[in-house]
Amino acid sequence: MGGNKRIKFFLIAILIAFIIFTGCRVTIDTKAFTYTEPLVDPDINVALYNPTKAWNGTTILADNHRRERPRIIEVDMQGKIVWEYVLPLSLQQYTNPGFDVEALPNRHVLFALPGHGIYEIDRGGRVVWSHLDPKVSHDVDRLPNGNTLYVYGNNDSKTDPQVKEVDASGKIVWSWSAKTDFDKPPYQDVYEQGWTHTNAVTRMANGNTLISPRNFGCLVEVDPQRSVVRIIGADYLVHQHDPEVLPNGNILVANHDNPHEILEIDPITEEIVWRFAILHRRAWPIRDANRLPNGNTLITGTTSIFEITPNKELVWLLELKNVMFRDPREAPALGFYKAERITR
Repeated sequence: MGGNKRIKFFLIAILIAFIIFTGCRVTIDTKAFTYTEPLVDPDINVALYNPTKAWNGTTILADNHRRERPRIIEVDMQGKIVWEYVLPLSLQQYTNPGFDVEALPNRHVLFALPGHGIYEIDRGGRVVWSHLDPKVSHDVDRLPNGNTLYVYGNNDSKTDPQVKEVDASGKIVWSWSAKTDFDKPPYQDVYEQGWTHTNAVTRMANGNTLISPRNFGCLVEVDPQRSVVRIIGADYLVHQHDPEVLPNGNILVANHDNPHEILEIDPITEEIVWRFAILHRRAWPIRDANRLPNGNTLITGTTSIFEITPNKELVWLLELKNVMFRDPREAPALGFYKAERITR
């Protein structure tokens, strides 16, 4: 009996020493860590930072580059980790395609696990809401009314709704199926990792919904009655990713032309009002671009996340350091997917 007490005391002492040494608060069961002393990860390096021109804050993203330890991390402007959440073992197989992460206004974190479902966790790693649906991939958004909007595009078929909106109880309150308007030439016989491979959705300020059916090479705006309002970019979009509606009404989108590029499009005239080409192939595929409050653009590539000014000056660069994928085909699954800058 006395021996058991000594063992328990010894284990508690080790845990306390670990917390003091690492400078973090630990939630053991959920593998969430908040580092009071930011943690240096040797695989992640900020190679460039111009503090006078970059938008200050932290950056949150999914990090899959270590197969055995998929996680969500939040890093400071020096690339040091201030918070991380390591996926539980039972969920680690659900990270591809499109392990999307969104920071919520209440500081909770919402994320999609492709082929499994959607989770909302607090900063202690505790699950506060979940919605299990094997037909989810790529993108999830929390709407102002508390509903959750998400897509399904990984190996989707014509019988599937590509977009769903669910309320807090998980009830589907709105959905959209491409079959209604696109089961016709030139779209009906397309197939690459699914019929549409829809990879993004966003609810617009006018109440319409902007959808990205990747395989169709266009963006689709639909109204609440599911009628198509307009098709955008059919002449120039290639495997587009993650469109964002800007305050001026334009759309920022990652385009997989050669080279990969970021476009800002006027959706009414279809004029490309700004573009930035990413020439470094190791960063491909480029799958995310966000316009920051100071006008800069945060771009997420497979091996790097970088910030540029409107004049295309590089002012911040985070990169995977000394990480080589065994095969180029691994890059989309194991590299960076999306990132968000959080303003403190």
